[in-house]
Amino acid sequence: MRFDNSYARLPERFSAAVLPTPVKAPQLIAFNRPLAEELGLDVDGIDDERLAAIFSGNAVPQGAEPLAMAYAGHQFGNFVPQLGDGRAILLGEVIDAQGRRRDIQLKGSGPTRFSRRGDGRAALGPVLREYIVSEAMYALGIPATRALAAVTTGERVQREIGLPGGVFTRVAASHIRVGTFQFFAAREDTDALKALSDYVIDRHYPEARQAEKPYLAMLQAIAERQCDLICRWLMVGFIHGVMNTDNMAVSGETIDFGPCAFMDEYHPNKVFSSIDAQGRYAYNNQPGIAQWNIARLAECLIPLLDEDQDKAVDFANGVLADFAKAFPKRWISGMRAKLGLQTEAEGDEQLVQDLLALMQRSEVDYTLTFRRLCDAAEGNAEPFRGLFIDLAAADEWLERWNARAAQERSSGKERADAMRTINPAIIPRNHRIEEVISAAVEDSDFEPFHEMLKATARPFEELPEFSVYMQAPMNHERVFRTFCGT
Repeated sequence: MRFDNSYARLPERFSAAVLPTPVKAPQLIAFNRPLAEELGLDVDGIDDERLAAIFSGNAVPQGAEPLAMAYAGHQFGNFVPQLGDGRAILLGEVIDAQGRRRDIQLKGSGPTRFSRRGDGRAALGPVLREYIVSEAMYALGIPATRALAAVTTGERVQREIGLPGGVFTRVAASHIRVGTFQFFAAREDTDALKALSDYVIDRHYPEARQAEKPYLAMLQAIAERQCDLICRWLMVGFIHGVMNTDNMAVSGETIDFGPCAFMDEYHPNKVFSSIDAQGRYAYNNQPGIAQWNIARLAECLIPLLDEDQDKAVDFANGVLADFAKAFPKRWISGMRAKLGLQTEAEGDEQLVQDLLALMQRSEVDYTLTFRRLCDAAEGNAEPFRGLFIDLAAADEWLERWNARAAQERSSGKERADAMRTINPAIIPRNHRIEEVISAAVEDSDFEPFHEMLKATARPFEELPEFSVYMQAPMNHERVFRTFCGT
């Protein structure tokens, strides 16, 4: 690996140097060779044993400068002034084939200065979940961290019960979070805030450097990316589960797949996370929480936005107001596309809301509803109608949708083809992920994991060999709670 570790060159208080703690008997589960090539990693001739050693932390590659990043964060609305990488170690950064700087990080590689009495390890189940979901998000076209490798450790970790351990290697545009800014703001360390902001501008938002107010331009750009990201989540029924400020990357990538899930039956207040008792991070709350997180970032940046604090606050409030205006427009644009509508017309939002209300009343599957609507665009409405209990209401909505679609210039087939490029047939369904984890943990069987990876890599295709992954869960298969891997 050819490392160029810019974050390690920032002042000492930004991170803590730490070496991964070796594990007993690492074995490679998966290695993402296409991603490795994209990163410019020369792995030809390296066998699985050596790869397992590298991606478990047993062998630190030449040029790596392992470190744990410092950050703070609001966790379920409560501020914690020091969190940091408690079970993750940044090996270093590489410049990929497209000239982009990318982090390579190990998760579950042992304790750090920020572990807070934790063991720094990861159980195998969360490793497999993050691998599947992050790669599925990539295939769906949603900005997200990527999965490079997964290994078993040959050791057990103690949670509520003893579980096999694993180490996950993820790749990110960076691991800088809103909480990274909060760490320094809480200490009133303006010099560090400025150094961090300059670093983020240079790494992620170089165009902001040319603005009259570079730090305001950076804040605006971060807010715009978050607006786009959360809309993309909602379009596919994704629920992050733990949108704490320490889990919000300023790069605009989805990060930290803990108790995340994709909705099966539609409900706007759907919650899966076992630790989200109040529904703070429910499906429909995600846009508001994103804005809330951006407000916390804006608070950190007040000293940099303007010398006059009142003006700085006005600038920050302007960014939040822009987010509030932009999000509904971005959302309805995405929903129009899901319905095969390329033009704007009065009544479109009501048409969308009426469909969502109909879906909620009948508890129909979110993904299947929009996929079967693609068939209806070509004249075959029966698969769509068959999802609903209230057929009369479904027919009435279909009649309105067909009348609206008739205003478009495209043919039914053209609309259906376009809809099938954005309405997936396959998502990483919760019950299938649980089956994968169960097979791996209980029987050391990783074949279901590899099969699911193949299926979710082609989410917009309806291939017979992957038909099982297109099916909604039976009642007894439904997953109602997902769990953090900590």
